[in-house]
Amino acid sequence: MPATLRVPTADDPGRWAAGARDELHTALAEHGAVLVRGLGLRTPVDVAAVLGQLGVEPVVEREAFAPRERHAPGVHSSSAWPPNQPMCMHHELSYTLGFPHLLLFACLSEPTTGGTIGLADAAGVLRALPEALTDRFEREGWLLTRSYNGEIGATVTEAFGTDDRDAVERYCDAHAITYAWQPDGGLRTEQRRSAVVRHPADGRRCWFNQIAFLNEWTLAPEVREYLLDEYGPDGLPFNTRYGDGEEIGEDVVHLINATYAERTVRPPWRAGDLLLIDNIRTAHSREPYEGPRDVVVAMAAPHGAGTCAPTSEV
Repeated sequence: MPATLRVPTADDPGRWAAGARDELHTALAEHGAVLVRGLGLRTPVDVAAVLGQLGVEPVVEREAFAPRERHAPGVHSSSAWPPNQPMCMHHELSYTLGFPHLLLFACLSEPTTGGTIGLADAAGVLRALPEALTDRFEREGWLLTRSYNGEIGATVTEAFGTDDRDAVERYCDAHAITYAWQPDGGLRTEQRRSAVVRHPADGRRCWFNQIAFLNEWTLAPEVREYLLDEYGPDGLPFNTRYGDGEEIGEDVVHLINATYAERTVRPPWRAGDLLLIDNIRTAHSREPYEGPRDVVVAMAAPHGAGTCAPTSEV
């Protein structure tokens, strides 16, 4: 993982994608990720053209945890995240009910150092974690709590696409999210989601969540200390718990991240590359980096009936 496809020349990336569609989907189904080298992607328009030829429905992002710039339907900038901080292993939007099955990452400009996207097989990570731990998460699911304060992370408008309270509440009601407006106008939400799901193609059980990535113990110590001092334990921009509401210990979070690290591969990342990821089967991360880095993200094939299912109801 991943498979690598080399393109000799491609003056028209969209036309190339149309001809290679079946090959791409076959390789993705076999390997969980496909790196296309030589496609020469230069602009978000190129990425949108490729996405449009893959025969999949773009995903309209909701509940983003960090701001993005929208380039085209389903095509965005990468999340605004400090370049000196890693983005730990996760599955994109796994806490939503409309998460994307397919991800495309296009490297328009590579950084001076770092910035590589890491990949890890979700079924292998599940097998490697302690059975007692995964059994608990499989039974209970996991809780995500968020505090939208307008200063850290995505704002209410950026996350929900509107600042109208009634519209936000309707969205939350429709997507199994409990919410409470704060006296200062901020919003706090909580949602319980499945931690283990079955892949729609072969039924394999996959560790599919953002339990460790969005937990306070994954933050750099100085960042965690600042946020706790500034907002208190109940006002963190995001945090995760066991499905029954119990806090997740620092040791558990570090164990999950260490298990990912032992099973991470990092394909070389060059300008013009395209990386396709099965978001259910494969977790991804981003290394810290220095220098300018321009990566465009496309999300498609929204989750729905038959796309994937939890292994137990939560």
